[in-house]
Amino acid sequence: MLGIGKKDRELEAAVRELAGADTLAFGGVGIASQILPATDAYRYVERVLQEHPAEARKKVDWLLTHGSPAGKAYAAALLDTVDRAAGRAAWERLRHDDGEFTTFSGCVMGRATLREYATERLAGT
Repeated sequence: MLGIGKKDRELEAAVRELAGADTLAFGGVGIASQILPATDAYRYVERVLQEHPAEARKKVDWLLTHGSPAGKAYAAALLDTVDRAAGRAAWERLRHDDGEFTTFSGCVMGRATLREYATERLAGT
């Protein structure tokens, strides 16, 4: 564990935020470039993965199994940042999932299934 206390609670809160996410966005969204709570949580978990990989990895693995469709996509993206082989395996697994979520790229909002999104990631787009 990271150590009982604030960091553990912050990691747990960030993973819970991602687990319930309905939108996937890695940057600011809309004209105001607002950072969504899930995006902020993603960035936090990404930092913790660098600093405390063993503990954070357990949380990301849990998220990959138990998260919402957007949460699972966040988990696969996080794995990609620290272990390309694990990230690819996660995207392969999600390639068969029809769960839907909203996507944002800047001001452009869309919808995707995990199947579609994972297939794009595996193709390198």
